[in-house]
Amino acid sequence: MAEVLLFHHAQGLTPGVRAFADDLRATGHVVHTPDLFDGRTFRSIDEGLAYIGEIGFDDMRERGVRVADQLPSELIYAGFSFGVLPAQKLAQTRPGARGALLFYSCLPISGEWAFGPWPDGVAVQIHGMDNDPIFVGEGDIDAAREIVEKVEDGELFLYPGDQHYFADSSLPSYDADATALLTIRVLEFLDRV
Repeated sequence: MAEVLLFHHAQGLTPGVRAFADDLRATGHVVHTPDLFDGRTFRSIDEGLAYIGEIGFDDMRERGVRVADQLPSELIYAGFSFGVLPAQKLAQTRPGARGALLFYSCLPISGEWAFGPWPDGVAVQIHGMDNDPIFVGEGDIDAAREIVEKVEDGELFLYPGDQHYFADSSLPSYDADATALLTIRVLEFLDRV
């Protein structure tokens, strides 16, 4: 059994994010799903990003990081898109991290946006669609490739398609086949890390 801290994407803690967490819980894992938006959800990525912008991206990321203060140190950190910001920061900087699951987004481990090098012994899986205009078009895929090249237990999985939030069953971007495969891979990761 693994314990996971799972951060939602820019549209908020949607029913689809909750359903994904429930699927992991159904197999015996403990999954924490903090609501960084205090109950707000948004109809589009742009609306959610505008809200994050009002609060401040750094402040919102740190809100997520502070959630971990109330939890054990030996966690797997997971995030969907915007949620990758606190998840990846915690995986790279909080002692005791067991692993990271990064969905649709990834930050570099070198250069201006980096939290520093990837820590030894922290496994990572990164998932995205091969034609996602955000994941591929904005360079996240390059950051993902840098990580898996340098991390012993690092994996990058690409799925055919052009959707960003493809594993959120409550949104039109949902891809059931890709999500089924993603879920199998995530459960295998949780069982071995």
